[in-house]
Amino acid sequence: MSKTELLISTLSALGYPVRLQGSLAEDEAYPAAFFTFWNNSSDDGAHYDNGAISWVWNFDVNFYATDPALVYSVLDAAKAALEAAGFIVPGRGYSAPSDEPTHTGRGINALIIENKEE
Repeated sequence: MSKTELLISTLSALGYPVRLQGSLAEDEAYPAAFFTFWNNSSDDGAHYDNGAISWVWNFDVNFYATDPALVYSVLDAAKAALEAAGFIVPGRGYSAPSDEPTHTGRGINALIIENKEE
């Protein structure tokens, strides 16, 4: 399973839709609550013999909801689930802008190491 697939399956298990950031069609209604993600980078990690032997995947994970309280509680649950799946999630999150005035958003960064042998 790729690191992107692991991220999606971990977030999906929390019971909310998971979408690639920016993939909602302009005329598509926002779900009442949902996750978005974006791959910020997949930089080299460790090196051996002049080549990368690992990569650090850095994902931006945002949660949006019409209920502002959910953006805190669900994002906390997402942090715990991602950490249990092997992700490193620094901090408690940050405010994420929303294109819809009905939705509030919060985000976290989720990092995970992929080793060449995987």
